[in-house]
Amino acid sequence: MPHTSKTIAITTLGCKVNQCDSAAILQQLQDDGHTPVPFNGEADCYIINTCAVTASTEAQSRQLIRRALRRSDKAPVIVTGCYAQQNADRLRAISSRVHVTGNVEKKDLPNLIDALLKGDEVIFPIQDIAQESMFTTPGAERFAGRTRAFLKIQDGCNSHCAYCIVPSVRGPSRSLSARLVIDRMRELVANGYQEIVFTGIHLGAWGTDLSPASCLGDLLALCQSERSLDEIRLRLSSIEPTEWSDDIISLMSRSKSMCPHVHIPLQSGDTDILKSMKRTYTPEFFHELVLRLVRIIPDMNIGIDVIAGLPGETDKSFDSTLQLLESLPVGYLHVFPYSRRLGTPAARMPDQVPIQIIRKRVKFLRELSDRKKQVFYERYIDSDLEVLVESRRDRTTGFLRGITANYIPVLFAGDDAVMGTLQNVTLKSIDGNVASGSLL
Repeated sequence: MPHTSKTIAITTLGCKVNQCDSAAILQQLQDDGHTPVPFNGEADCYIINTCAVTASTEAQSRQLIRRALRRSDKAPVIVTGCYAQQNADRLRAISSRVHVTGNVEKKDLPNLIDALLKGDEVIFPIQDIAQESMFTTPGAERFAGRTRAFLKIQDGCNSHCAYCIVPSVRGPSRSLSARLVIDRMRELVANGYQEIVFTGIHLGAWGTDLSPASCLGDLLALCQSERSLDEIRLRLSSIEPTEWSDDIISLMSRSKSMCPHVHIPLQSGDTDILKSMKRTYTPEFFHELVLRLVRIIPDMNIGIDVIAGLPGETDKSFDSTLQLLESLPVGYLHVFPYSRRLGTPAARMPDQVPIQIIRKRVKFLRELSDRKKQVFYERYIDSDLEVLVESRRDRTTGFLRGITANYIPVLFAGDDAVMGTLQNVTLKSIDGNVASGSLL
């Protein structure tokens, strides 16, 4: 236990995996007696878990560091995560109060911070992420302010897409053993969570590094066979197009607990751009996969990840992407503007697309996403849907907010007593991308 309780402010950029890591760090610090406080207030220590996927998230990381330094003239600012893994010297140069550590050291970060706050001399190391061979980051058992629990079952990536910096800052693919997955799911259920979201950098690669090797379909089948997990919802975050096995599709179609919702990365709908990206499928393959999924799982809400503006993306190739996306029965798009990442093959490609054109294409894609979302929501007007009620009311309307199994957020009137529980709601109307309903 620390000699004196300190206040800790933490903020997180980037993916659900980063959010899982932050929750685990915060939980360990709380267990040591420290108190979490909002990041926008005063604290004895600030933690920033960074992202390096885009230049925008890197700029946000630097802004958050400077903001924390202004809020206190003595509090240490701990910077970790993917941007820290790659740019430690640049971040340390901001201030002597900035302490930088990488992704490997996240498991030790609570102890390092605890020692720092006691006044001990602390060295914050950064190891070569490429040498990481074990799944070592502990999972969180509590997620403050959330009714859904996120369970990181995989980290790292062995793919090397031309545009992506992630393998160099997250390391090779590593999996949490099936036994530990089940154990941690039981812990989360015991803590009252009624939905668990499996997350990973490359979720579909789960199990390939284990001995003996396994696969995601086997893990999901094991989860479904556990009676203690019968009453909770299980959601998958993202699966690559080529990793949808017959077993996974069949299991999802038959399961009452697996949520019919997932992200599938497309990135581009143009054959030549996919080749430049070093993606291993064609637009035609992707099209057939989506049609197959929604045919077998009719309520499936598919979110598509797409990148606008890879070097060499012409108006014609972007139109190919638009045409493919317009033809697909999906629920929404997750749109990324291409961001040049030093050290990636795409950074050295000719024909870099001007930022003004990238922004225009991003705007088109996001408008298409809004239209897709509204069409998907409207399918369920007058339907009775099970929602997991969130623990906070909607800030704008004051209504309760719940998420359906296929990821439709619904606003409705009700008492705080139903927060954190599964309830049945009739969806009544759609206003833009806002669904409203009534509690049954």
